[in-house]
Amino acid sequence: MYLDHAATTPMLPEAARVLAEQLVRTGNPSSLHGSGRAARRVVEEARERLAAALGARPSEVVWTSGGTEADNLAVKGLFWSRRNEDKRRRRLLVSAVEHHAVLDPAFWMAEHAGAELVLLPVDGDGTVDVDALGEELERNGDQVALISVMWANNEVGTLQPLDDVVALARRHGVPVHADAVQAVGQVPVDFGASGLDAMTVSGHKVGGPGGAGALLARRGLDLTPVLHGGGQERGVRSGTLDAALIASFGLAVEHAAAGRDAFAARVGALRDSLVAGVEAAVPDAVLRGPRDTSRRLPANAHFTFPGCEGDSLLYLLDSAGIEASTGSACQAGVPRPSHVLLAMGVDEVAARGALRFSLGHPSTAADVDALLAALPGVVDRARAAGLATVGSVT
Repeated sequence: MYLDHAATTPMLPEAARVLAEQLVRTGNPSSLHGSGRAARRVVEEARERLAAALGARPSEVVWTSGGTEADNLAVKGLFWSRRNEDKRRRRLLVSAVEHHAVLDPAFWMAEHAGAELVLLPVDGDGTVDVDALGEELERNGDQVALISVMWANNEVGTLQPLDDVVALARRHGVPVHADAVQAVGQVPVDFGASGLDAMTVSGHKVGGPGGAGALLARRGLDLTPVLHGGGQERGVRSGTLDAALIASFGLAVEHAAAGRDAFAARVGALRDSLVAGVEAAVPDAVLRGPRDTSRRLPANAHFTFPGCEGDSLLYLLDSAGIEASTGSACQAGVPRPSHVLLAMGVDEVAARGALRFSLGHPSTAADVDALLAALPGVVDRARAAGLATVGSVT
């Protein structure tokens, strides 16, 4: 029973079929002969398909190897270009609950490139404090290089108030980037209507292949390249384009966007059943993120379980044939509480008992039923293991 679709989701049959068809074809999209032109046509058709699905112009799509590269290009490329235009613009505003693909390059820029990093606070639901952003811009707007706030949080599912963020940024001439990796296919995503300057999307979150992503960058946006080489993708992202991955990715985004409403209604109902069932089976479990379902992703349910270690819960569920996620970072083999939960004001002990359940297009009521049947026993065993650990330490 797979309940970790926010990490990656199975490929859609249509996307898998296109990938298989294209993998056996030869041709570098940068080559001028027949095979190269055929590969270029595949790439450009996929560019048009993805752009149409996400409310963008084809010229605004920059292919990357995935969400992480696209986030790095946005954070680093925008910062460097803005700083080169105006040396005062060194402040980098990033929400405290961003994915590490945004946070880590932001911290790297602060350490190595002279950026002044400002982490924007969030409330107890994980929603960015728009007032704090407004105050920061009023004080230092002429020093801000860019703002990066994700469309939807990958751990607790919170939808961010991007309209408010963009409106504030426009007053001060500050570009805004959003990581929309989790949002595409679950909520309406229209790049043009959003007012964003740059937006990240990824293939393997929407039923496409791994190793494929894109940064949507509005026309006229100056980006300093992070990779240098052949000058592909408007000179912004060098590297030979993989026509097979791109074709599959573009088709997956098209299908995800077209089927979004039906998907959201179906998995939203499953998610509601899961949340109600968990709260009935484990009454002291705490739902994290907004309880208002209009403010969170339909496929996301995130809980903390008092007295439990998230890793214990994860491994015990895994042994019962149920796959979920703790949603927390693990560095050098040492479990750490989620930076998202800590930013939301959850104390470290409680944050260690986190589990994220995320649904996808193959999910069924049987998956939810299996989880609810196994969970009470798993929680009891995890609590016993936690108590035993505490006792042995003391």
